[in-house]
Amino acid sequence: MWNQLSNRSTKGDSKARETKDFLKTRMESARWFINSIQQRRNTLLKVMEAIVQIQSDFFEHGEGHLKPMILKDIADIIHMDISTVSRVVNGKYVQTEYGVYELKHFFSEGITSEDGEEVSNKEVKALLERVVSEEDKTKPWSDQKLADLLKEEGFPIVRRTVTKYREQMNIPVARLRK
Repeated sequence: MWNQLSNRSTKGDSKARETKDFLKTRMESARWFINSIQQRRNTLLKVMEAIVQIQSDFFEHGEGHLKPMILKDIADIIHMDISTVSRVVNGKYVQTEYGVYELKHFFSEGITSEDGEEVSNKEVKALLERVVSEEDKTKPWSDQKLADLLKEEGFPIVRRTVTKYREQMNIPVARLRK
C-alpha cells in the first residue's frame, strides 16, 4: 500500500513539474512577443519622428512642400539599417490634416530648381500633370515643349526626364492625347 501512495506522489510531482515547465516556457514566449511588439512600435515611432523632422514643411503646409528624401536619410538619423526602415514604412499609413498618406509617399528623389532649392520629383510630376491637363487637346505638346515649359517654371529638366515621368504617370504621348 505504501508503494502505491509513493507512486502516486511521484506521478503528481512529475505532472506538477511538467505543468510548471510548460507555463514557464509559455510565459517566456509571451514576454518575448510583447517585447518584440514594443520594439517594433519604438522603431516605427523613431522613423515617423525622422520623417516629420525632414518633411516638416509638408506637415505644416501640405502638398507642394514635399522635400526629396530617401530611406538612407531616415536610416542615418535613427542609426538603423536601410532595410529596417524599408520594412517599417512598407504598408504603413499616416493620417495628416491633408489626408491619409502611405509612408512611402514621403520618399522621393530630388532635383535642383533654378534657384538652387532641392525639390521632390513628385512635385515636378504634379506640375507636369497640371501642365498636360491645361494643354490644348487639339494640339498637345511634345515632351520637348513640356520640358521647356517646366524650365520656365524653374525646373530645368531634360526631355528624357519628362518622357520618363510621363510614362511613370501613364500619360500617353502627344499624338495619343488628341
